[in-house]
Amino acid sequence: MILSVTLALGTGARRFHVSAAFSAKAKVAMSRFEPSSTINYEKMHENINIVRRRLSRPLTLSEKIVYGHLDDPAGQEIDRGRTYLRLRPDRVAMQDATAQMAMLQFISSGLPRVAVPSTIHCDHLIEAQIGGPEDLQRAKEVNEEVYNFLATAAAKYGVGFWKPGSGIIHQIILENYAYPGVMLIGTDSHTPNGGGLGSICIGVGGADAVDVMAGIPWELKCPNVIGVKLTGSLSGWTSPKDVILKVAGILTVKGGTGAIVEYHGPGIWCRMATICNMGAEIGATTSIFPYNHRMKTYMEKTGRGEISAVADHFKDDLVPDNGCEYDQVIEINLSELKPHINGPFTPDLCHPVSEIGATAKKNGWPLEVKVGLIGSCTNSSYEDMGRAASLAKQALDKGLKCKAQFTVTPGSEQIRATIERDGYSKILSDVGGIVLANACGPCIGQWDRKDVKKGEKNTIVTSYNRNFTARNDANPATHAFVTSPEIVTAMAIAGTLDFNPETDYLTAANGEKFKLEAPTGDELPSRDFDPGQDTYQYPPAEGSSVMVNVSPTSNRLQLLEPFDTWQGKDLEGMRILIKVKGKCTTDHISAAGPWLKFRGHLDNISNNMLIGAVNIDNDAVNKVKNLLTGKFGGVPDVARHYKANGVNWVVVGDENYGEGSSREHAALEPRHLGGRAIIVKSFARIHETNLKKQGLLPLTFDDAKDYDKIRPDDKISITGLPSLVPGKPLTAVIEHSDGSQESITLNHTFNETQLEWFRAGSALNRMKELQ
Repeated sequence: MILSVTLALGTGARRFHVSAAFSAKAKVAMSRFEPSSTINYEKMHENINIVRRRLSRPLTLSEKIVYGHLDDPAGQEIDRGRTYLRLRPDRVAMQDATAQMAMLQFISSGLPRVAVPSTIHCDHLIEAQIGGPEDLQRAKEVNEEVYNFLATAAAKYGVGFWKPGSGIIHQIILENYAYPGVMLIGTDSHTPNGGGLGSICIGVGGADAVDVMAGIPWELKCPNVIGVKLTGSLSGWTSPKDVILKVAGILTVKGGTGAIVEYHGPGIWCRMATICNMGAEIGATTSIFPYNHRMKTYMEKTGRGEISAVADHFKDDLVPDNGCEYDQVIEINLSELKPHINGPFTPDLCHPVSEIGATAKKNGWPLEVKVGLIGSCTNSSYEDMGRAASLAKQALDKGLKCKAQFTVTPGSEQIRATIERDGYSKILSDVGGIVLANACGPCIGQWDRKDVKKGEKNTIVTSYNRNFTARNDANPATHAFVTSPEIVTAMAIAGTLDFNPETDYLTAANGEKFKLEAPTGDELPSRDFDPGQDTYQYPPAEGSSVMVNVSPTSNRLQLLEPFDTWQGKDLEGMRILIKVKGKCTTDHISAAGPWLKFRGHLDNISNNMLIGAVNIDNDAVNKVKNLLTGKFGGVPDVARHYKANGVNWVVVGDENYGEGSSREHAALEPRHLGGRAIIVKSFARIHETNLKKQGLLPLTFDDAKDYDKIRPDDKISITGLPSLVPGKPLTAVIEHSDGSQESITLNHTFNETQLEWFRAGSALNRMKELQ
């Protein structure tokens, strides 16, 4: 039902009285850490009604929240999939690896203080090696300079700071900052996790975060909306993870690009954050569930009952309108859904667990499970840990421990303290598990793995979200499979990929054959959450006197220098640095793992640029021909040589170029080393925006077959730049080494504001021009 202000509030004195009551009720803090920043449902409600009257149609939930945050709801052009929206997000969140560059850019802006509530979360720089306490202490020592920079920058500019050990950014947001109707942008691709609480949470690069922190309207192409209708109910071994694994198999890694995935229907009562989190793997802008009683209960359990009470008043704005239309609809009957496992090497290669053994044998994938890993931002809830512990308890009761290595990553200090109090940690440890620090750890490659050598073919199973080549352990021969914590635990106990817990038997210590009973676990702790240690640093009311030091000799941090501006003419005679073959994610463009230590030092981290991409010329990684010397070298080395000799260069790529993480370093590094354009068949959303922000030209072939026309030793000129306007294609003149030439058409998605970024050299340059 569409909420009508007149019908809901009446007229005259009664309307004034109830409206005043609504207004008083709405003065509720966005979080306990920011008592002076209050939720403004009334403004969102007003904007929704303006837009609904303009469009004269029912709205989806995601449209309500997105359009409810428009800077100009009365004048904004709104056309799904075409126009760019100017939005006013409520808050910003940054993890420590991306926050370094975001804060360095904010410092460069010259602004005194952030304009919206913002937080930094120290979760990425803690390497898994021994166990939680030891790894955390080592991280504090190794990263002292970076943590000190982030803590002081946060204090100076009014940003909340979650210290190392607090937990993974997305779990902290879920526990403290996400609520129905909030719009949050985060410098991590799995920010959509917050959609599990009815939030519009979108992953972005650091430059986008700087816009919001600077109080500038933030741009987003008006998303299409994909509806996923859930019917039936989950039972047995099937879990919420299987919903998104199935959706990933249907939509593939690029099927959600440019769209918000909106779950609806009678089957929505499941662990919603898990499903929204892994929506990043289908390229979706974000994912969301409608406000419901389970969200209300969770907020009450996490000390936010006041927010849920206000949300109740505005609940019609927090669910889709009857009769709203989606651009695409997928229907999944949860009663028929079976446990799934996806991989290896891509998160959309979908298999029922019952079939994975036969598929693995057919493809030559190793059946022995070397390591099972549960936790991460995707699956580290109290219920996740409880269900895994219920299986571990069954194994222990039969005298068994895990045959595979087994690791457990709590999502937050609150989860760690609560599962320790309630005995889950002991059960998981007794079955052979190692409880790691409250951090990302192996999920992002922060794993000092010792049990296999690099290049050794092996299989791991995880409850994570992403399984690109070498993602978890830097070993390209590791076959990583993504599944639910329950299936990971069962396979770790059995030690083999072809174990189907629904049908297969284990052998107890006494020789008895037995089947694991389906996992069970409480959704929320009956004794409430144990908050654990206090790990939050409040920013001072006035931070101007705080000193933020960046040593000029540091190899971890480096103040930014402005990029050069466009010279007002076409780009001619550019070399092709590398023509990339096949999948090229942001992990291929800017690897994580040991490179995370340089995320605050642009020149040093640029030494990893495209070292994981496959060169079509020789099927090798990090080996390209220097066309000035005729010798082969590493990609960053050749790029530096071209730059030193005044030679501009381009990258040529395949489909969905830049999928995966939001890391803007994958755009900063090519810009820093002299790149001018990235020419591909198609882009992932965040990466295309990041390239624009840094003054590069992200261009797509008008005809995808033109990819085949380009040879690695060609020169490319891009013409039409002085007259470039939104919607007008460019021409690329390809000069082959034999002297022949041919021209192809290249498309772009720049709007007028974004073209100003290009002309100024970067979005940050443009911001400073406007001050």
